[in-house]
Amino acid sequence: MSDIHLGTLYVVATPIGNLEDLSPRAARILGEVALVAAEDTRHTSRLLRHLGLSVPMLSLHEHNEAARVEQLDRRLLGGESIALVSDAGTPLISDPGFVLVRELRARGRRIVPVPGACALVAALCASGLPTDRFLFQGFLPAKGGARRQRLKDLALREETLVFYESPHRIRDALADIGAELGTRRLVLARELTKSFETFLEGDAERLLACMQADPDQARGEFVIMVAGAEPKEGGDTASVEAHALLAALLDEGVGVKQAAAVAARLLGGAKKTWYGQAQALKEAR
Repeated sequence: MSDIHLGTLYVVATPIGNLEDLSPRAARILGEVALVAAEDTRHTSRLLRHLGLSVPMLSLHEHNEAARVEQLDRRLLGGESIALVSDAGTPLISDPGFVLVRELRARGRRIVPVPGACALVAALCASGLPTDRFLFQGFLPAKGGARRQRLKDLALREETLVFYESPHRIRDALADIGAELGTRRLVLARELTKSFETFLEGDAERLLACMQADPDQARGEFVIMVAGAEPKEGGDTASVEAHALLAALLDEGVGVKQAAAVAARLLGGAKKTWYGQAQALKEAR
């Protein structure tokens, strides 16, 4: 039975490397929709050719996404269904699509996820690092100062930290992780599901040495996974108390900066660290 309904936006996960990872459902829907909204139409056209499909496409990326909302909504209202895809993996996960989905959902349009490949999940499940709690931060800031500050803000987080990174910044990112987070265990996943898929592990210094010895290890797209901070003495109780304090302050309308100052005064530690935790808590709501 067809999944197609009038005026449906399908959020379709596509392969991150191996074309066999595209689900049969995703392939079918790509062939049934009236339009594919793609991050890069040239990239998606190769996938459609592989599937033997000829479907009209429209570009939707970070620079034109807001401007596309009305155009795509008119087509949904006209009874056409649309597939939203990114270049690889699940749309919206460090890829375009959030603005479109948010605006269309606010208008009551039907939005259906078609799950599949996601680099974050693929890397984490094979990393050997704890998966019961993890914090995904997307791409670290491109500039060194902002990147180091983000890492400082995350230094006390006990969850496994997960980042995406590009080949031209991977060495700088690893150097800053080593400087700010010390000798924690890292797992670096490269070229997931492709022919040269690689997992490297060790501290930042060891991974940089691997890249120095073999420059090919610095090529491709990366998922960086970092062991969380060791629990403080007093463990979960201290963590829960800190979380509860910040949550209560934010619930009362106290700003992030003021909440951080109060936490630092009552519980000790640097204001910058508390600011990072309060900001993360606010964004998670």
